[in-house]
Amino acid sequence: MLRLDPRLYEVLERWAADELRSVNSHIEFLLRDAARRAGRLPAGRKGGDTSRPSPHEGQNSSLPRPPEPP
Repeated sequence: MLRLDPRLYEVLERWAADELRSVNSHIEFLLRDAARRAGRLPAGRKGGDTSRPSPHEGQNSSLPRPPEPP
């Protein structure tokens, strides 16, 4: 179980919908990206990587996108 502020969940829900993801998969995507940027999860790691590129790549979204890893 993950406890989130209801307002944060609403933001994540809209953001996930913009990216054509479920809220659960979008949270995983964001956590995986944060772990990579922090050096905790190498970028080339195989197995279990269920993230996928956004179908809106290059389009403006109403919510900010996380920075791409180097």
